[in-house]
Amino acid sequence: MATSNPIQFIQQVRAEVAKVIWPTRREVLLTTVMVFIMAALTAVFFALVDLLIRTGLQGILGIFG
Repeated sequence: MATSNPIQFIQQVRAEVAKVIWPTRREVLLTTVMVFIMAALTAVFFALVDLLIRTGLQGILGIFG
């Protein structure tokens, strides 16, 4: 691996950072809202699955217990 001096390294880092396409404020806001919506839907889904499993187990244990 070729070694480069710190000045070259900083120049290369700046060149790479200049290539990054940063998201707009609107894109960040929309993706943040989508993450919160998906997290809420996932929480509701798992709460319903938990309720279903708990009800089923209580029913089985009520019959056999």
